[in-house]
Amino acid sequence: MKKYSVILLLVLVFNCKNETPTNGKLNIVTTTTMITDLVKNIGGDEVNVKGLMGSGVDPHLYKASEGDVTKLVDADIVFYNGLHLEGKLVEVFEKMEKLNKMTVALGEELDKNTLIGSDYFASNYDPHVWFNINYFKQFARKVTTVLSEQSPENSDVFEANEKTYIDKLDNLQDKIEDVIQTLPKDKRILVTAHDAFNYFGKAYGFEVVGLQGLSTATEAGVQDVQNLSAFIIENKIKAIFVESSVPKRTIEALQAAVKSKGHDVVIGGTLYSDALGSSGTVEGTYIGMFEYNVNTIVNALK
Repeated sequence: MKKYSVILLLVLVFNCKNETPTNGKLNIVTTTTMITDLVKNIGGDEVNVKGLMGSGVDPHLYKASEGDVTKLVDADIVFYNGLHLEGKLVEVFEKMEKLNKMTVALGEELDKNTLIGSDYFASNYDPHVWFNINYFKQFARKVTTVLSEQSPENSDVFEANEKTYIDKLDNLQDKIEDVIQTLPKDKRILVTAHDAFNYFGKAYGFEVVGLQGLSTATEAGVQDVQNLSAFIIENKIKAIFVESSVPKRTIEALQAAVKSKGHDVVIGGTLYSDALGSSGTVEGTYIGMFEYNVNTIVNALK
């Protein structure tokens, strides 16, 4: 479906909207799987949460479907990442704001002076902010505040859920720091399909190199592959990584380029970057995803 037709459909459906029964609960729509998991943790049983994107879905390229329009129209609140991560949904969210729908771009709440800039990305900021756990804690605070304002009778529940979740995030930070400390600093070079891990690298002392840019909408060229293969050989990097939401062919091409020069590099595993794992698995949660990624990276690079 063309983008403009989705926006038109949004207007038409909104104007003849039939309220969906909510059992007194807020209807929440989220975009990425990370945000869906966060809102479910904070909202608990007091909200209805529907995520637009599933496991393995690339938010950079995601376009709204007719089914998404129905979800958005029925929503009391829409939480999304912002910072142009969901680039093809920007006009939809702008139209929703004009229709007086509450949309909350969590990434826009962060201090821009602390974000990683980019001359090659539309927002001028790296949008993959969830790989800094402290930023994700700020997301949790914002979600709690918004839910409490919209459903004040449940504010105590939201506050308690937030405290429990922040405690889990604190524990996550301690665990992954212990794992990373087992990897020598000179081996902390992370080569992935696209630049999704810069905030992770900044937080934990990794040099991060992506074959594609910050957005998967950019394509890696032959020269990019050759330049990065030379970098891998020069730095004696043992492993490179594919990503669950990005086709593996670019990393496989990079591996082949390295091997063609008489050097060996293995694919160290699949990392979760722009989406969590399958629902119902450990990697289907933000905390499980982060632990899995760190263990995969460290074990492959040792």
